[in-house]
This record gives sequence, C-alpha cells and structure tokens, in this order.
Amino acid sequence: MAVSPLSPRPPAEQRSAPLRLSALVRRPVADRQGRTLGRLADVIVRLRGTDYPEVTGLVVRVGRRELFVPVEQLTSFDGDGQVLLESAKLDLRPFRRREGEVLLRADVLGHRLIDVAKARLVRASDVELARRNGRWLLSGLDTRRPRGPLRRLAGHRREHRCRDWKGFEPLIGHRGSVLVRRPTTRIRGLRPAEIADLLEDASKDEEREILGRVHQDPELEADVFEELEEERATRLLGTRSDQEIAAVLGRMRADDAADALEDLPQPRRRRVLDLLPPAQRTKVRTLLGFNPDTAGGLMAMDFLALPADTRVAAAVTALRNSRHLQPEALSSAYATDDEGRLVAAVRLVELLQADPQAALGEVSEPDPVRVRPDTDLVDVALLMADYNLTTLPVVDEDEVLLGLITVDDVLEAMLPEDWRRREPAPAVHRTAIAPQQRERP
Repeated sequence: MAVSPLSPRPPAEQRSAPLRLSALVRRPVADRQGRTLGRLADVIVRLRGTDYPEVTGLVVRVGRRELFVPVEQLTSFDGDGQVLLESAKLDLRPFRRREGEVLLRADVLGHRLIDVAKARLVRASDVELARRNGRWLLSGLDTRRPRGPLRRLAGHRREHRCRDWKGFEPLIGHRGSVLVRRPTTRIRGLRPAEIADLLEDASKDEEREILGRVHQDPELEADVFEELEEERATRLLGTRSDQEIAAVLGRMRADDAADALEDLPQPRRRRVLDLLPPAQRTKVRTLLGFNPDTAGGLMAMDFLALPADTRVAAAVTALRNSRHLQPEALSSAYATDDEGRLVAAVRLVELLQADPQAALGEVSEPDPVRVRPDTDLVDVALLMADYNLTTLPVVDEDEVLLGLITVDDVLEAMLPEDWRRREPAPAVHRTAIAPQQRERP
C-alpha cells in the first residue's frame, strides 16, 4: 500500500504486502516532506534463533558515505516509490556493523544457504520482507534466478514465489554473527550423511561455518567425519591440533578412526594415537595392523558376543541395552565359548521368535560363515552376497572372534571413490521443519 509523505505511521496491528529486497535496494530515501536524502544501500536484520529475523535498521548511501538509520525512524518501505523516514535528521557518522548484525544484500543475496528440507546448498537470489505487529521481518527466500534478457524489464519481470525463511539455514560468512546463529542451528537436525554431502559441495568458507555449527555436538561431529570421503576428512582433521583430532577420533567407530589416523603424517599419527582413550587406542592399533583392503582392515571391533548358555530373554535384553553399538552390528548376536571362540550365530529376528527360556546355543546357527582377517575384500563381498548376510564375523586362526563386517561397509568399500559426488536422488524427501514453524508473517 502506497503511503503519502504526510500519512501517519500505520497502526501496530496493520500488515502490508511482502516486499522484495531487490525492489527496495537503490530506492530513494526521503523524509516526510518528500525531500530526497539518499538511496537505500542495504537492510540490517538481527537473527533471533528459530524465529524470523527482525529488521533493525537501514544502510543509506548519502553521497559517498553510508549512514545508519534505525528502523524506528522508518515510516514506510514503499511510499510512492520511496523509502520514507520520519525526519531528515541523520547520524552522519559512517556506518559500522555491530556484533550480530546481518546485512541482507551483502551477507545473504548471492550467498548460499542450506535448504534443510532437501539437505542441499542453494543460492539466495532474493529475500522477502513482511510487516507484522508493527515490525518488519525477513519472511521468505527465493532461490530461483529469473532467466532471459527480459528479466531486467519491469513490465516482463516474473517473480518466483518465496519459500518460508525457516526452511533454510544461512551460511552468511560474517564472523560477528556466528555466535547468534549457532545456538539454535537447524543443521544439527540433518543426518550425518546429509551433512557430509553438504561439506563435499561446500567452499572452504562454507565448510568452516558448517563444521563450526556441527562442532557444538561432539557426537554428531564424529558421525559426520565417519561419513566423509577419506581425503576430505584427512584435510579437515589436519587443520586441528593433536588434542582436537584425538577428541573426534575417540568418538568415532574404531575402524573409521583407524582409516582417518592412517592418512595423517607419521609423526602426528603417533602423537594422536597416544592421546586416544585406552580402549579406543587398543582397537585402533589392532586395526592399523591389517591391510585396509582385507577383512581385518574392514571389520569393526564392536559386536555382541554372549556365552552359548545365555537364555534368549537375557540375549534380547543385552541387545536392547547395547545402545553404544551401531544398529547394523546388532542384526545378529554371536555365541562364544570361555576362550572367546566363535560357536554360533543367531539373527535378531530369530531371537524375537524363539522361546525366551531357550538357551542361545539351542536357537543359533552352528558353524556360521566366517572369514580370516587376511580375506580379500572381493571374497568378503561374494560370501555376503552368496549367503545373504548383513554381517560377517572375522576370526583368527584359533577361531577367536575378532570383529564384524557389516554390509554397509562392504558397499562403501566396493563403490567408486567419487560416489559421493553423484546427483542426489530426486525422490528423497524430508520434513525437517515442525508444523508450528511453518507460518509465514
């Protein structure tokens, strides 16, 4: 709605139609008497966690200087083609960005953001401002760029519909607002593999910002590093101190930690290994002794092994309480003797279907398929395919159970090295935003 220079400020409850930033930038800025003071250079917002960012001021170019105008002095963004201010009184000191402030034109337009629902990086072509309860809010984002020469002609301009701002996670790159963004970041709601895919597509600055947010959740950070390509994981870890690397590796699966450690330079490898927790250090050191292209190099050392006389009910309870193990490793349980030798294997579904009072040895498969640590990767894959296995135990020459190979690790090892650079599957869909967060201003 157009507002004449003499119109009063709209009441607090009045709402105006959303406005595009691209239509506002460079617009003349005038006082209530219609006198032009300068031109709009940028709009300042302050991020408010999961709420819509609120406009706090304007950057107005007057001659060769850029001045700050607080939002309280703003009468209208859309007054007869002008940005209208209450008065011509301006603070003539040059504009300086304050801690936590975000400039929409400088920090958002043309920059990439995380599309949380689709778990991918997109570029902002425009943003939308809406007025609610007397405040201007950043409400929407357009990520589609108009095509063709006619996009510059106002009469032929076709605007895409903006999507809800809450569906995106900004990668602004401005260090002064980092602390404002991190505490309520939505990125930590993504799956580790999705965050790893984002990092594979990110620039170094975007990479640094994404990892800075993930770092707030150490367990998630370890999971993300497990999903990264070895080359990228090594490069990212190499920028950290020995203590920081050990903190990440200490939370990773031992086989993934061993892979990451092996790619470090030899002097650092030894120092980081010494900093690992004792139990993790023992596992990693054992795995480093195997060729990475063999069963020993591929196996994980976390599995569920129980005495053969354990009751089914007790085995199910043990499975339920093994929350520290990866779910793939819990698709089967293994029966061992007093010396740790593999006796039998039983799948989870068979445990659930068996008599709770039966002994584990009575419901297990005797003489299960297993391999030695030096078994070739191709042979491992063929065995698992031939016997329809999701897990494959690894034993030494005395039949002592050493570790477990899961089908997901075999698939990853058999796929081409650049498999992560594939195009995302179009059918993938996420609902990453709570229904109460979907309302637009």
